[in-house]
Amino acid sequence: MINILIVDDDAHIRELLKHYLQSEGFATFEASDGEEASDLLTEQQIQLAIVDVMMPNKDGYQLCEEIRSYYDFPVILLTAKDQLIDKEKGYSVGTDDYITKPFEPKEVLFRIQALLRRYQMVSAKKIHLNDTVIDRKSYEVYCNGKLLMLPMKEFELLSQLASYPDRIFTREELINLIWGADFDGDDRTVNVHIKRLRERFTSLTDDFSIKTVRGVGYKLEVTKK
Repeated sequence: MINILIVDDDAHIRELLKHYLQSEGFATFEASDGEEASDLLTEQQIQLAIVDVMMPNKDGYQLCEEIRSYYDFPVILLTAKDQLIDKEKGYSVGTDDYITKPFEPKEVLFRIQALLRRYQMVSAKKIHLNDTVIDRKSYEVYCNGKLLMLPMKEFELLSQLASYPDRIFTREELINLIWGADFDGDDRTVNVHIKRLRERFTSLTDDFSIKTVRGVGYKLEVTKK
């Protein structure tokens, strides 16, 4: 059974999500703030967390950053704000998705199902993007049956984006993940490598595309076929 952690200082929100998720077959755990959630994470095996942004003691941004540092499961941030700057902050600390209040419980379910599928994809040695296959063990990419050997940083960048389809990564995140925190260049390096990946694959396949999210970063979208 999938264990989902619901973190919100509003008891009504927790009860609504708990009722709906349990009726869909999920097990739920609740916390009223970030500190309580941190304690619970040391005691329970959690597969996904739904976290409110505005909470006392430890807010959702801080908790999300903590989860990203010590655990490997998806996070959905809940917020009453719908400003781009708030979303940018959420993605910069590692959230996988963002839902604005008020929300439809069914929408939350759709987002959960999509994230769980993506994280199963991450654990695989091979990532399938329609007919394009990324082999993370051999560092090879097969596109329409043709073997492509990419430069290492391009391969790592493509693998990172492909492991989390539709998730937006900021340029700073990608620098830290691919080049490391000690990298002394700037985020234009990411732009250059994204351009090279696009040039390589655009003429070969329409299995996926790498989109620019203006003012934030990049995401990979898999083409529906």
